[in-house]
Amino acid sequence: MTEEHARNVPASVGVLGGGRMGGGIAHAFLVSGAAVVVVEVSAAAAEAARERIEADLAKSLERGKLDGNLDQWAQRLRVSVDYGDFAGCDLVVEAVPEAWDLKVASLREIEASVDESAWIATNTSSLSVDGLAAELQRPERFCGLHFFNPVPASKLVEVVLGERTSPELVSLAPTWVGGLGKTPVTVHDAPGFASSRLGVAIALEAIRMVEDGVATAEDIDNAMVLGYKFPVGPLALTDIVGLDVRLGIAEYLAAELGERFEPPQLMRDMVARGELGRKSGKGFYSY
Repeated sequence: MTEEHARNVPASVGVLGGGRMGGGIAHAFLVSGAAVVVVEVSAAAAEAARERIEADLAKSLERGKLDGNLDQWAQRLRVSVDYGDFAGCDLVVEAVPEAWDLKVASLREIEASVDESAWIATNTSSLSVDGLAAELQRPERFCGLHFFNPVPASKLVEVVLGERTSPELVSLAPTWVGGLGKTPVTVHDAPGFASSRLGVAIALEAIRMVEDGVATAEDIDNAMVLGYKFPVGPLALTDIVGLDVRLGIAEYLAAELGERFEPPQLMRDMVARGELGRKSGKGFYSY
């Protein structure tokens, strides 16, 4: 952590949801100097979130990316089941699953729990930021902060601006991302933003190629890694993200942008069989 990073992130940050993404977001703010509170749906989920985040902190310490010891870093983390613990946070990031009704309900609860001066962000990878903002009382204090999985290793955060996002937040959000040691890419609200729209388009075509017997998953990925310098192939990346997650995004994009985003039947069949990728042990590859 550098002093510059500590200055550029909010002093107190809340994260709703302590799963793989939410836990990663909490870790990113912790190691950049913020005090963090994570709110989960149950005591068991909250404790699992604590263990997940402390494990990431331990890895950062082992790799020499942090000074001190685990207790020093972990003492700035709180886990809770109470939205009221977001009171006093400068920023709260919502990181619940990609379901519209759940996002709306969660964001309304956050807004009711924080000071009027607090900023609120959603980690949605595809849902409309303007649509979510319309459900809030203070839409000008809301934007998208789309983190990428795995958060500790990823260098990118997509800052998604809505039509009613305040000029102050337009300026602040990219500086927060820089304070995390990551690079901001600023986009205006549109279906799939920039990253999900392009990433899913490539992944869907790769899945169609497997479905049509054009080549194996490994050969398709190797073509993109070796030929186009992708750090990881589109099918391996789909396994990392989760086929269920990408299916949901594809369905949303198909509804908004047309049939070019219609999910291949192979993708639907794999999700139905529980072949979700790395998290289930099997997807286009076995883990």
